[in-house]
Amino acid sequence: MLWLAILLPALPLQVFTRGARADTAIAVTASRAQTCILAASPFATAAGVRPGQRSASALALLPELQLHARAPEREARALHEIASWAGRFTPRLSLSPPDAVLLEIGSCLRLFGNAPLIEAEVQAGLRELGFEAHTACAPTALAARWFARANGRSPTAADWLDALEHLPLDVLGDEDGCDATTLALLAGLGLRTLAELHRLPAAGLARRGAQAAVHCLARARGETPDPRPWFEVDESFDCGLALPAPTHHAEALLFAARRLFASLGGWLRARHAAIDHCRLLLEHEYQPATALELVLGSPSQDESRLLLIARERLGTLQLAADVSGLRLLAEHTLAAATSSTDLFDDSGRVREQADLLLDRLRARLGRDRVSQLRALPDHRPEAAWAGLPHPPAGRTGARAVVAKGTLPAWHLPATDRLRPLWLLPTPRSVDPDAFVLLSEAERIECGWWDEQPVCRDYYLARDTRQALCWIYQCLDKPQAWYLHGYFG
Repeated sequence: MLWLAILLPALPLQVFTRGARADTAIAVTASRAQTCILAASPFATAAGVRPGQRSASALALLPELQLHARAPEREARALHEIASWAGRFTPRLSLSPPDAVLLEIGSCLRLFGNAPLIEAEVQAGLRELGFEAHTACAPTALAARWFARANGRSPTAADWLDALEHLPLDVLGDEDGCDATTLALLAGLGLRTLAELHRLPAAGLARRGAQAAVHCLARARGETPDPRPWFEVDESFDCGLALPAPTHHAEALLFAARRLFASLGGWLRARHAAIDHCRLLLEHEYQPATALELVLGSPSQDESRLLLIARERLGTLQLAADVSGLRLLAEHTLAAATSSTDLFDDSGRVREQADLLLDRLRARLGRDRVSQLRALPDHRPEAAWAGLPHPPAGRTGARAVVAKGTLPAWHLPATDRLRPLWLLPTPRSVDPDAFVLLSEAERIECGWWDEQPVCRDYYLARDTRQALCWIYQCLDKPQAWYLHGYFG
């Protein structure tokens, strides 16, 4: 087996800073009652704020410093979120509270290449989520965690046991393996490294009450079993993120939403699933949350596509109050589409771009203002198409898309006649002397069966602005001329 440990030593701080666009002045205290600084952001540290400092002194140095009491429940949710996202790499992972996730990656090395490549991809993905972590690999879960804690470097497979013995003694306190009393006892014996501990007789250490240290070291070396409960990915996605300060700026909200969309993408890949809609809640301090329904035209795992839709929705949204946090919900998943294996088949890419255009139009203009068009077997231009108000997900195909309130697009069945893409909603009466005719007449005479007959001669023409037009002369008296459409 090969374990990859993701250790987040700054997790108490990062649950408050991951939603910020830039480094901000934030510090975390141990609790609301205790006023000593537990951790501080780099910006606050540069201003002189230090762990262990009293909050009053820190505020004197940096008046704009934001103080937050440590939130263990947020840390637990963040650890759960990271584990759900990490399921994209392997289904065999385990939580290691309060600040680590352990991945068994030995079974997926061939899929991703090798352990260093997986480790690099994990690090890059964690940065997208807004977390800075230490990672390390080892044949046992506890050793991997210890290496991540001590130096954040993975030893080679040949000398990992030798590297383990050089670790400091305080790693034994991880996962509550040894309490402070046992660590003080070992320090009193003059021990500084695990190698010194390993050389002492186990029976003598047990008589002195240090048997917990012996058990921890045996687990880390793989000499005794270290069973761990496997983490199970949730059936639905529900993750939140606190903003460092309430805001109504769209760019700040999009930056924070990007973290949640990245987490959602990892969760979907872990479940080999996709979604066609999700809900983004903008939470306010004193008002009910504002809900944004993000609807996709087809099932997708692409977080960048969701970000585009969210950008369009936020650009037109009027907020009743500043937003203090975000929450992303995805309850219903669909089967993920498989990619084409044909080297020369680009139809999937074309369909993806068409779906993305549809998604952006619906997000910007509103779902009820976007339709699909269906061709009808009728020669009358105004009757040759029909609108589909709510196109079903994933079935845009090659049909045209039209936004209500603009010139409608239409398609006729196959013909050798030239047709404009855009028609006027209602033909407009024009003076034929203002046009230069460029083609012979095409007569359209039909519609007697539904009591809406037309009898027209259509021409390709150019107006005084050099626009290419489609005009017709009505053959019924008084034989007036009308402009019906424009060519692109």
